[in-house]
Amino acid sequence: MLRRSVISDSLAAAIAVVVLTVGSARLPLYGGVLIPIRADQVPGGGSVASLTPAEAELRTGIALAQRGLFTEAMPHLLAARGHVSDEYAASFDLALCYVATGQVKIAIQILNGMSAEGKATAEVENLLAQAYIGNAQSQEAFEALQKAAALTPQNEKLYLFVADACMDRRNYGLGLKVADLGLRSLPHSARLHYQRGVFLAQLDRFDLGKAEFDIARTVAPESDTAYMAATQKDFFEGNMTEAVRTAREGVKKGYENYILLATLGEALIRSGITAGQPEFAEAQAALEKSVAKHPNYLISQLALGELYLMAGRLDDAIMHLETARQLDLANTSVYSHLATAYRRQGKLQEAQNMLAILAGLNQAQAEKIRSAPGDRKMSYGSGASESEAQEPARPEK
Repeated sequence: MLRRSVISDSLAAAIAVVVLTVGSARLPLYGGVLIPIRADQVPGGGSVASLTPAEAELRTGIALAQRGLFTEAMPHLLAARGHVSDEYAASFDLALCYVATGQVKIAIQILNGMSAEGKATAEVENLLAQAYIGNAQSQEAFEALQKAAALTPQNEKLYLFVADACMDRRNYGLGLKVADLGLRSLPHSARLHYQRGVFLAQLDRFDLGKAEFDIARTVAPESDTAYMAATQKDFFEGNMTEAVRTAREGVKKGYENYILLATLGEALIRSGITAGQPEFAEAQAALEKSVAKHPNYLISQLALGELYLMAGRLDDAIMHLETARQLDLANTSVYSHLATAYRRQGKLQEAQNMLAILAGLNQAQAEKIRSAPGDRKMSYGSGASESEAQEPARPEK
């Protein structure tokens, strides 16, 4: 069964609001990324020509990062680092780029260096937590998050971004701890209750997870979180008819976030649609829109690949399934669908390669289950036993 990833990925990972000083102008940033400004001016009337070379490099690097061009941004940020008035911005944005490009060990070095220099803000500790998760250092990640939370315990995004990173790495046990930590300070956070429900469901504790989905809907009724919670509950319960109805209602009300669109498309597929039906076209439109909004979302890529496979569009199916494979090299559903697609294309060797990888993953998973002590449910990188997944933390009225 496909493990559903139903939280946005961590590097939409902007982190809080910091401010960059360029000359005499102070430029607002979100997540260490510069808010777009005109190419020929900086706020306050200062021109690019008035900047020092290092400050110009910094400005260029941040502007590139804002556009998601993290690799292109790094040389500019490296050139600026050590030569600008706002070293915090240069180092933080460089670390952000390294996390975004998967070079988490370098990011960890930079962020720990910032801490040693007395620059350990909540944003630094939060990004450090995400980097540690990417490096499979769960304990260090949680300790960094605790430091961030101690500085700004009411900042919901601190917990949400780290929970996203846990979901990306399928570290569901740590994700559950992150949600619990956040709910201690923010018991009325609908999004944290929603995330807790997702992690519990992924840890095979849907009996507790569905209560969290209900709380999320109660805390923030008629919100995008409420619709996501309702559709996830229906989906995990296997009620595809209700999942489709609820997702349609949410989308109709304007909540066209990529998660809700992906759930609509996937639920339609699971309901038994076939090519040529109006519902098939509806699922295709929803999934294509979800992929366009968020190309790195595994569920959308995998479901769209499966849909194209059903329609006989083999080249398109393989393109999206290979993208899904790169997003999660251990996802068994990807390999089974790729094997089918390659076989139907007549590429029998590629199909055999996919089946061989699938067999290895299944064997490794079976071995992991056999070696797990007692009823312990292990996640990637961190486990959570059933005793750790107790009754949902209900907000006080």
